[in-house]
Amino acid sequence: MSLPTHLILEIVTPDRAVVTEEVDEVQLPGTEGYLGILPGHTPLLTTLRVGQLWYRKGADTHYLSVAFGFAEVLPDRVRLLARIAERAEEIDITRAEEPAQGGSGTGGRQGRQQRRRLRSRPHLAPEGAHAPPGREPPQRPRGEPGQEAELTCLLSRHH
Repeated sequence: MSLPTHLILEIVTPDRAVVTEEVDEVQLPGTEGYLGILPGHTPLLTTLRVGQLWYRKGADTHYLSVAFGFAEVLPDRVRLLARIAERAEEIDITRAEEPAQGGSGTGGRQGRQQRRRLRSRPHLAPEGAHAPPGREPPQRPRGEPGQEAELTCLLSRHH
C-alpha cells in the first residue's frame, strides 16, 4: 500500500463547517504541544488547546485560530472538532480586543443575544455569573492559565 500524497482537512465547530479541503501539510495546537502532520502520519487522537492552526495547500499557507476540542489524525485525513475555529480573515478585531480591554462584551443587540444564549446554556456562562436559584451550572473544562489572553492575541494578530 502506498502512502497518500495529500490530506483531507476537516474543521467543524458546533455552529458550522469551517474548512473541508485537500491540503499538503497541517500544524495544530495539541494540549501537549504543536503537531506537524504530513500525509501518511500515524493515526492518533489528541485534545486541542488555544492556539494557531495553519495548513499549506501548494505554495499558499492559511491560518486559523482554534480553541478547545479534539483532533483525529489518520494517514489521509485530519478532523478537528473545535469549540472555536475562525479563519484569520474572519476575525472581528473589535470583538477580539474587548476582553483584553476589560469590556464585558454584553452591550447592544449582540450582548442581548449572548445573554439569551447563556441563559439557555448556563454551562457556557463566564466565571462569576450566577445561575438561577437551585440551578447551578455544571463545571466547565478550563484550559491552562492565560489561554484566554493567548486566544485574544491570536485573534487580533492575523487580521
